[in-house]
Amino acid sequence: MRNAAKKRTTAKPAASSRKRPKSRKVRGKGARTAVRSGTKQSAAIDMLRSTGGATITALTKATGWQPHSVRGFLAGVVRKRLKLHLQSAVVEGVRIYRITGGHGAAPVDTKPDGRKP
Repeated sequence: MRNAAKKRTTAKPAASSRKRPKSRKVRGKGARTAVRSGTKQSAAIDMLRSTGGATITALTKATGWQPHSVRGFLAGVVRKRLKLHLQSAVVEGVRIYRITGGHGAAPVDTKPDGRKP
């Protein structure tokens, strides 16, 4: 006769071993974060602040990041976290990104003429 099949139980980890999500610091609405100098991020931002702007290819060569990482940096860090105004234009078939507005750039959630989207 066969042995009876054992019941499978799913063991749940003890409450003390569960990781709690890290708390996020709440910043004021107008607060800006600083970028340390001498980092890949600061190099990329300097390239974007130049008058000619920068392409995805130029940013990948300067930072060593993959193209999808550069695009994520532009959307997540430059636009959302640093709240810099990033312009994009196609010049001679090549897309060029440029930060406009200097150090006190307008937040992303406003249009250039000051209206809300």
